[in-house]
Amino acid sequence: MRLDENGDTRPGPAAREALLDAAAAIMREHGIARTRTRNVAQLAGYSEATMYKHFADKTDLMLAVLQERSTAFTQLAAALADHSGSIEEALTRIARAAISFFIDNFPMLASIFADPHVLDGHRDALKVRGLGPHRVNEAVAAYLQSEVDAGRIGAEADLYAGAGLLIGACMQHAFLGHMGWADQRPAEAAARSFARTAIQGLT
Repeated sequence: MRLDENGDTRPGPAAREALLDAAAAIMREHGIARTRTRNVAQLAGYSEATMYKHFADKTDLMLAVLQERSTAFTQLAAALADHSGSIEEALTRIARAAISFFIDNFPMLASIFADPHVLDGHRDALKVRGLGPHRVNEAVAAYLQSEVDAGRIGAEADLYAGAGLLIGACMQHAFLGHMGWADQRPAEAAARSFARTAIQGLT
């Protein structure tokens, strides 16, 4: 069996998939802040040098885990792009997907807030890529703007607040779920109620 210059036996796509699986496992168990690239490479059975052939840095690795190993991320992206049906239907889809995303990824993402240096580095890396959690709010506001343009929402509506209230409610719902809040509504009922309340504020 041939080895590459780093002593790895399975270069190419197989290495990337194995590294993603390892990163997803470690990030979900320990959070992003405590994830070390050398541990990801070791768990996957590759050298750290090979990992950096596929991912520029830990932020790049984290984004790949979200995009390729999180069904909830895929569902949220699809919901944000789906403007079909009524405003309530569209916002309920978004809220349902956002709740699933936050439930699925809250433990992994929350750890970056424990260390200001980690948070600064993560924020800077996202800025370079033009990414960040604000993109979800912006996508909701853009959808609401399309409804304003279509005359279904009044021009005076505060779209920034509407998007923030919807996504913020979804985030808190997921947080309270992780905290074991006994009186929490089921996710579907919560998503619909958040959507309806946001619409009332906008209209």
